[in-house]
Amino acid sequence: MGWNAVLQAEDFSERVDGHFFDPATEQAHAQVTATVCSEVKAEQDKVAWAELVIFQFPMWWFSMPAMLKGWVDRVLSRGFAYSTGRKYDTGHLKGKCAMLSLTTGTASTLYAPNGIDGDLHHILWPIHNGILAYTGFTVLPPFAAWMPAQVSQQQREDYLLQYAERLSRLGDMQPLFFHPRQDYDEHQQLKPGIPARSGVQWNPRAGQTFEASASKNFDSAANGESS
Repeated sequence: MGWNAVLQAEDFSERVDGHFFDPATEQAHAQVTATVCSEVKAEQDKVAWAELVIFQFPMWWFSMPAMLKGWVDRVLSRGFAYSTGRKYDTGHLKGKCAMLSLTTGTASTLYAPNGIDGDLHHILWPIHNGILAYTGFTVLPPFAAWMPAQVSQQQREDYLLQYAERLSRLGDMQPLFFHPRQDYDEHQQLKPGIPARSGVQWNPRAGQTFEASASKNFDSAANGESS
């Protein structure tokens, strides 16, 4: 596509402030005035049309590559994917599903709770929670093909079969859990007495500690449960 990953002032033909570039302000203004640049508008139209968005990428420095992050920066913009008072449960993309499908350069054992790279669900939290859930998506469990460049041809074909099987039952999959807005107080912290159920949160006001949370997540992963 020749996609430009850089969110820049040149994206906006009608600036709110021509002297100081505030990306979020300019994005919201472009949505209201229907002056979103054509390449971003084309991608936003695809997202608006889709019921399911799959993000396919190689794990790169424990996240998505810069090109895809730049797509997120420009396309899932303020005014289109979220706005003041329209985040998480009320994000603009509520009603749509999203899923990460990724490949890695190393084995699955490195992404286990006791692996040197850390638990995969913890690593993906900034994407699952900070991008997808934040904008209202229902987030499905990720699919990973482990180090496809280093395994046998048979294993790569098995990955394709596993992926096809996953896609065939997306409608039956339990989404990842994120606490609803009512579980949080006016400071957007989990209320007293509500134990954190996500992979990277713990609630001291519910008697949870980091150590207990880490132990719980290790036991859940060992039993095949998702965070």
